[in-house]
Amino acid sequence: MTDEQVGDLTGRRLGNYRIDGVLGKGGMSVMYRATDVRLGRKVALKVIGEHLGADAEFRERFVDEARNTAAIDHPNIVPLYDFGEIDGMHYLGMRLVDGSDLASLISDGPMRPERAVGLLEQVADALDTLHRRGLVHLDVKPANVLVTKRESIREHVYVADFGLTRRGATGHRTRGGDFLGSPTYAAPEHLRGEPLDGRTDQYALACVLFACLTGRPPYPGDVQTVIKGHLNLAPPSAVRVVPSLPRAIDAVLATGMAKDPARRYNSCVELLAAASEVLTSSRPRETPPRETPHETSRRETPPGGNGRPPQPPQQPHGSRPGAMPGPAQRGPGRVPPPGYGSPAPEPVPPTPTAPTGNYSPQPQNPQPSWLVPLLLSAIVVLAVLLAVVIIATA
Repeated sequence: MTDEQVGDLTGRRLGNYRIDGVLGKGGMSVMYRATDVRLGRKVALKVIGEHLGADAEFRERFVDEARNTAAIDHPNIVPLYDFGEIDGMHYLGMRLVDGSDLASLISDGPMRPERAVGLLEQVADALDTLHRRGLVHLDVKPANVLVTKRESIREHVYVADFGLTRRGATGHRTRGGDFLGSPTYAAPEHLRGEPLDGRTDQYALACVLFACLTGRPPYPGDVQTVIKGHLNLAPPSAVRVVPSLPRAIDAVLATGMAKDPARRYNSCVELLAAASEVLTSSRPRETPPRETPHETSRRETPPGGNGRPPQPPQQPHGSRPGAMPGPAQRGPGRVPPPGYGSPAPEPVPPTPTAPTGNYSPQPQNPQPSWLVPLLLSAIVVLAVLLAVVIIATA
C-alpha cells in the first residue's frame, strides 16, 4: 500500500471520528490517533487501504477479524470499540494505548533478558488464548506489541493489529498479492502458503524474542534475503550476537524457530517458560563485598566491648562443669531477644557458683567450725564459777 492508495487523513472526519494524527503505517493500513466526537474518547483508528476494500475476500476477512477481536476479553489484547466502512474505507476503532511499541524499545539495542521475558510472557498468554479459540494472529512482530506503564505498577503489554485467520487456513496473500503479515517474522509454512495454526505464531514470537535479546531480527536484509533465511537457513545464534547471553538460550530459540512445526513447543507459554528458566538460572549469584580488617573487627566485637576479639569463657575454680556462668563471668553487652538474631534460650535450673572478682553473695545460715568448741568452753567456765560461789556462801 502506498500513500496514494491511503492518503494522510489527518484533520478529516471519518464518520464519528476526527482524525488527529498518524500513529504508524503498515503494508495494508494506516493507524491514526483519533477522537470519537460522539463519546469524547481518544481512540486508535486503523484505516484499511481502499484498494483492499474492493477485494471481496479481504472484506470478508476484515469483518471476521473485527468480530473475532471484539469477542475476545483478555487483559493483554487491545479492546475493539467499533468497526465499519465509510466512503469505501474500512476502519477499526480500538483502545488508544499510551505507551511505546516493542520495536521502538529495541531500536537502540537489546533489552535486558529479564525485561524481555517479562513482556513476552504476556504476549504468549494472549496468543495462546487466541489459539484456544481456533484463531491465529498471523502478524506477531515488535511493532504490534504495545507497552505501557500507565495502567499498572509493572509494564503492561497489549497485542494489537491482528491479521486474524482461522486455524487450518492456507491463504497468506490477498487476491491483489498483498502478504498477510510481516515476512521479517513469518514462519516457513506461512511463507509457503501451507495450513496455519498456533505454532505459526509461536515461530514469530521466537523471532521477536531473538530481536529483544539481540536488538535485531534473526534474518536481517532485504525481503528476498529474509524469506530465504526463514525457509532454508538454520536458526541463528543469539549468543554470537550478544556473548553475555547463556548458551542454552540458543537451544530454546532453535526449538521455537524449528522449520518443522511439529518440532516446536506445545504452546507459546511453554516457549517463554523455557526461556525464562534458562535466563534466570544463568544469572550470576550476588556475592557480598569483601570486608576490610577494620569492618571484620567491628563485626566480631560485641556492642559495648573493649575492641578486643571475644575470648573463650574460662571455667572458674571450684565450679561444677556445665554450670551456668555467674554475673561476673558473662560477657558485656545485651543479648538480642529471640527472633532478632538469637535463638530462644532453653530454661536451665539455677546452680550455685563460686564467688569471683568483687562479687560477694550473702551467706545463708553460716556455721563456722570453731563455734561449737567455744560454746562448750563457756558452759564449763560458767559451771566452775557457779560452784565457787556456792562454796563461798556456805
